[in-house]
Amino acid sequence: MTYPIERIRNFAVIAHVDHGKSTLADRMLQMTGLVEARLMRDQYLDRMELERERGITIKAQAVRMPYTAADGRQYLLNLIDTPGHVDFSYEVSRAMNACEGAILLVDAAQGVQAQTIANLYVAIEAGLEVIPVLNKIDLPAARPEQIAIEIASLIGGDPEDILAVSAKTGLGVAEVLERIVQQVPAPKGDAEGPPRALIFDSVFDSYRGVITYIRVVDGVLRSGDHVRLMATGFHNEIDELGVISPEPRPVDALGPGEVGYFTAAIKEVGLAKVGDTVTDHGRPAPTALPGYREPTPMVFSGLYPVDSADFPNLRDALEKLRLNDASFTFEPETSVALGFGFRAGFLGLLHMEIISERLDREFDIPLVTTAPNVGYEVHLEERLRKPGEPAVLRVSNPAELPPPNRIAKILEPVVEATLLCPSEYVGPVIQLCEGRRGELLKMEYLSEERVELRYQLPLAEIIFDFFDRLKSSTRGYASLDYEPSGMRDGDLVKVDILLTGEPVDAFSSIVHRDKAYEYGKSMVGKLRELIPRQMFDVPIQAAIGSKIIARETVKARRKDVLAKCYGGDVTRKRKLLEKQKEGKKRMKNVGAVEIPQEAFVAALSVGED
Repeated sequence: MTYPIERIRNFAVIAHVDHGKSTLADRMLQMTGLVEARLMRDQYLDRMELERERGITIKAQAVRMPYTAADGRQYLLNLIDTPGHVDFSYEVSRAMNACEGAILLVDAAQGVQAQTIANLYVAIEAGLEVIPVLNKIDLPAARPEQIAIEIASLIGGDPEDILAVSAKTGLGVAEVLERIVQQVPAPKGDAEGPPRALIFDSVFDSYRGVITYIRVVDGVLRSGDHVRLMATGFHNEIDELGVISPEPRPVDALGPGEVGYFTAAIKEVGLAKVGDTVTDHGRPAPTALPGYREPTPMVFSGLYPVDSADFPNLRDALEKLRLNDASFTFEPETSVALGFGFRAGFLGLLHMEIISERLDREFDIPLVTTAPNVGYEVHLEERLRKPGEPAVLRVSNPAELPPPNRIAKILEPVVEATLLCPSEYVGPVIQLCEGRRGELLKMEYLSEERVELRYQLPLAEIIFDFFDRLKSSTRGYASLDYEPSGMRDGDLVKVDILLTGEPVDAFSSIVHRDKAYEYGKSMVGKLRELIPRQMFDVPIQAAIGSKIIARETVKARRKDVLAKCYGGDVTRKRKLLEKQKEGKKRMKNVGAVEIPQEAFVAALSVGED
């Protein structure tokens, strides 16, 4: 059935992680009769095994639902279910561009969280109609009246107008569907003009190539049309045009305002870029649609295969993952200790964890992941610059940092963090932020019980265990959201780890001068436990430039050369021991330290402080 444009409603569901977006989407699928009760399962739209296991949404999903309103008229609802975790906020920003409305879902027990506010601002900037909804009102800890006042103070309006639902039981979901039909504006578009469609997602299929998800803005796309992607210039015929309802279903045409997918034998990773415009090859649109901002990687880490023979397989696996995930970047690099691998850029630690886990599961490639770090800007001393060398270097790998005497200053990325917490935990939160070199920008009471703190923090200080510390110091009640806010000068140094005087590049790290001793001490202590005893003493040192700041020694394994000596003169024993000592000295000159693979995995394990 084709729907007139005034009967189409496109909306997204935005919320903090674990506030019930996917459950609400499940109830909507049932209430519109799209999924039969016998086929229903929890988190219906989360297709990835990893999403179902962790109970989180990683990829935004679009689904088309026919709906009969209370006045008897037929409407077409296009729902885009978005992730809630701060690492995947770029998925939310791209989903917003394909919608006219958004449901702001808030847990009636936990209340407004930092990510809720961040997503709300994105929706308002995109000019969407926001419908506030309180979820989980059936929980014993729910405080619907208080939370409704909090939401109303955030977005204006009357607390009485905020819908209260239980996505788990289905209570109040019918009212949400009615409110969408009444409040969300119908899409606008010129049905007669040249076709223009926005790509808001793309996934790779081994049999059909790239499956491209689009929102048609102007004109009509038909199966068999010869289309062109405006940014990359790729053009080909549409093999299959379809909609997700809730399983993929081919259709003949998609008009203005409709959301669907197409395949056109697109083989290469970078050809179907998210944010690109699809148009007709013979009758192209004069201008492209405004795309969304490109996601920039915030955290960098080295990915090395445990078995070096897996390197080509790892490259193929990363190419495939990059297709499904526009925000993930990588480039080849080598390490003396770990061999050939890749330096990869991620949006955050959860993003990095998920990519590593997908590589292990979907492609069966065991990895060594080096400690995560951020990208720095290194300004070189003018007088020591080599001819043709740039004045500013971008460094994402500590091993690339020039010697200290050539560096004028190092700039590190900083973020503006929004922290929400109950007022009784303000002290511990401020203490934590001050300990991580934070600068307080603003402090505001949302209500008597809830405080919003804004801090400028170095990104390097929050990518490790900041979130865990925040949760433990506030009994899990605080929430965090952050966005990049430029670069700042920092007193940073490179800490090298030396084994028998030779630096091991995989263990190098860039840290603040005040924390260098602490990092060096913990790293040499950890390695002393992990490196097996050799036939000679192995000194493990942490150094800044040529200055040693910490040291541990792995004592030599010792063979009992006196076992066969029964009594006799002590000089005989001494002679044997001296001989052993000479042999060890000679061995030390030629013997390289063996570091087992497990030691790298354990020493570089992510998230350990």
